[in-house]
Amino acid sequence: MANDDSAAPFRPETIKFGIFQAPYHPMTGNPTLQIRRDIDLAKHADHLGFDEYWMGEHHSGGIENVPAPDLFIAAAVEHTHRIKFGTGVFSLPYHHPLLVADRIAQLDHQSNGRVILGVGPGKLPLDAIMMGIDPPDQRRMQGESLEAIVELLKGNVVNAKTDWFELHDARAQLLPVSPDGIEIAVASTVTPSGSVLAGKHGGTLLSLAAGDKAGFDALDRNWDVYVTESEKHGHTPNRAGWRVVTPMFLAESREEADKAVRRRILHHVDYLEKAGGGIQFPWGRDPQSAIDQLRGEGWPSFGSAVIGTPDEAIAAIEAMISKTGGFGTFLIIHYDMADWEATKRSYELFADEVIPYFRRSNRNRVASLDYHSAHAQQLGAGVVQAITQATQQYYGKDAQIHIR
Repeated sequence: MANDDSAAPFRPETIKFGIFQAPYHPMTGNPTLQIRRDIDLAKHADHLGFDEYWMGEHHSGGIENVPAPDLFIAAAVEHTHRIKFGTGVFSLPYHHPLLVADRIAQLDHQSNGRVILGVGPGKLPLDAIMMGIDPPDQRRMQGESLEAIVELLKGNVVNAKTDWFELHDARAQLLPVSPDGIEIAVASTVTPSGSVLAGKHGGTLLSLAAGDKAGFDALDRNWDVYVTESEKHGHTPNRAGWRVVTPMFLAESREEADKAVRRRILHHVDYLEKAGGGIQFPWGRDPQSAIDQLRGEGWPSFGSAVIGTPDEAIAAIEAMISKTGGFGTFLIIHYDMADWEATKRSYELFADEVIPYFRRSNRNRVASLDYHSAHAQQLGAGVVQAITQATQQYYGKDAQIHIR
């Protein structure tokens, strides 16, 4: 369990819940409809009471077909009312820092303060190579960019010169909606680099690989790095701002869940095999074998997933709480593996059964019924007495009363 006595105590009922879109979509589908359904899913999540919805940035590989998360969020906020949106994530080496600060500040105003700036170094090597960026430089570039963005969003004038951008008396014209600024969440996977940056700049931690074995194993280590770096730079570690991400798909039973994802699951396997240079996984030709592998040891890059029931989702989240000592938000990474109706139903089950379990939403309802049960004889006698008195007042004291 992660150790941070300086952070506020964890309370499970305060956990928030959201959806994280890479987004992954079968390459045989209609990309226009896929993006429109992603907006519809944001509307559905808002209706169901989810707290957050994240959209990623990718420029190659085909399966993750949104290159501009801010454009997506700008559209989605117009169809929602309360849910917050995060860039999941802006790959900072691909953008001039002044443009990132300007665009997120504008988006903050368009959403009326419902935006979170998620940042990372960039995941797909081809993205970087197409832009002339050497992949080993990406984490350094992320740090240089974030340094400038933090100051720009504070309203400060920034001067900086690196080997890939310059800022000369630069300032962001728009400041964030809230005087507290825009939350900045830094992506973290297995290495400590994301934790170092988040702690240095007072950001929050976005653990993207919690569903992967190596990522899961690194959760508490990376949190400890975040705590150390936060305190070193005068910031308070923010457990409430810690987000963990893992995939889930729910149905009434495992059999129904398997049936729902069986038709599309091999599209995702095909992507992994081609992205790996044409390798073939031994479980990659049969849908049920692919499901069992994803549910068990997991897939490369995708990690392991809960494909099953709300009870299995609860057990997985409890295991994550036990591993980490608690976090602020649990994000379901969305794999587009089922039809639209089954997808909506999966999130409905999560909202209806998983979220109330952790938030203890029904504790007073349960306590009320338990009290009624414990005092049933006394309460029942009172009801009989009241009915008898009311009847005899009208018909006389010799009236016969029959109560079942």
